[in-house]
Amino acid sequence: MWTLPLRILIVWSGVGLATAACAQSDISGLIEQTGIKAGDVPVRQLPGWRQPGKIVMQDIGVSPTEIEELLPGVEIVLAHDEAEAVANAAGAHAVIGWCSERVIAAARDAIWAQIFSSGAERCMSTTRIADGSVVLTNMQKMSSPVIAEHVIALTLTLARNVHQYARIMPSGQWSRTAGLTGTMQSIAGKTMLVVGLGGIGTEVARRAAALNMKVTGTRRSSREGPAFVDYVGLADELLELAGEADFIVVTLPLTAETTGLLDEKFFDAVKRGAHLINVGRGRTIVTDDLVAALDDGRLAGAGLDVTDPEPLPADHPLWQMDNVLITPHVAGRGGNRVRHTMLLKENLRRFVAGDALLNVVDPGLGY
Repeated sequence: MWTLPLRILIVWSGVGLATAACAQSDISGLIEQTGIKAGDVPVRQLPGWRQPGKIVMQDIGVSPTEIEELLPGVEIVLAHDEAEAVANAAGAHAVIGWCSERVIAAARDAIWAQIFSSGAERCMSTTRIADGSVVLTNMQKMSSPVIAEHVIALTLTLARNVHQYARIMPSGQWSRTAGLTGTMQSIAGKTMLVVGLGGIGTEVARRAAALNMKVTGTRRSSREGPAFVDYVGLADELLELAGEADFIVVTLPLTAETTGLLDEKFFDAVKRGAHLINVGRGRTIVTDDLVAALDDGRLAGAGLDVTDPEPLPADHPLWQMDNVLITPHVAGRGGNRVRHTMLLKENLRRFVAGDALLNVVDPGLGY
C-alpha cells in the first residue's frame, strides 16, 4: 500500500522500454475492441500545457510499477478522499479521480481531469470543465460488458419470475401455482429495444441477439449499427419502437435532452405488458409515471439499477412492488478492472507526451 504523499522519480531502463512496447500493443487492442476515440486536439496545443511535473491521483490500489514507466520525473501525490486531493492540488497539472468544483478550483494549474465512471453529469457544473479550460476524460465503454451481463440477468429474472420465487423462499413454499408460472415466458423471439445504442447498449444488443431476441435500438444522430441489431432508429422514433418492444432497456447518459424523457407519454406508447430495464441514469425516467404504469399494467415489470431519487427512500412504493426488481446502482461492479487501468495508464502516457487523450467528454453534450 502506498503512503501519502508519495513522490516517484523514474529512470528509464531497457526492461521498461520492453514493457512499454507490450503495453502499447494491449491498448491498441482495447481501442480496436471498444471503438474508443482520441480527442480532436493534442494536449500540447492547449493553453497552459507544459511538461507536467505533478499529478494528484485518487488511490485506487494501482501499484507503483504499473505507472512508473509512464511518468518519468513526475511527482505523483495519492489522495484517499476529496479533502486530501484539495490539500495537495496546488501545482498539479492533472487530477485523476475527481471533477468537483472544490478540487478543480484548488488545482489552478490543471488542464486535465480523469474520472473513473462513464457518467459525467456531476462534472458539468464545475466551472473550468464546463467552459472547456480543463479537459475531462471518462471511462466510457470500459464497464460495458459487465453492465450488459447485468441487463441480461435482470431480463431473464423478470421473464422467468425468479424474483418472485426468491421472495417466497423464506416461507418454504413449493409453489407451482398459475399465479407464479402463468406469466413466465421465454425471451427467444421477443423484441428488445435498446434506448441509447452506445457502448453499453451495443454490448446489451450483442447478448440479446445471441439469445435469439430481435433487437432494435435508438441513437441520437445516426442509423448506423452492428449487424446483430435489426433496426436502428433516431431519437424521434422512440415512441413507435417502444410500442413494438417486449423488453425496453435504457442505457442513456443524463443530459438536458434525456432528463425526464420517459414520462407518461412514453408509458402510454409502450406495448402493454412490456418490461423496462434501466441501467443508465434514474433521472431519465419520471418516477411517478413509472409507478403508475406498473400499477395499471401498461408495464408488466421493471428492473432498475438506477432510480430517481437515488438512493431510493426505504418507504418508496417501488420497493414493495412484486413486479419490480431493484439493484442499488451496482451493474458495473464485479467486472474486470484491467480495462480501466489500461485506459488510465494510456491517458497518463498521452498527457505526459502531449498527445490527444482518449474518451474526451464534450462539455456541450455532457458525455
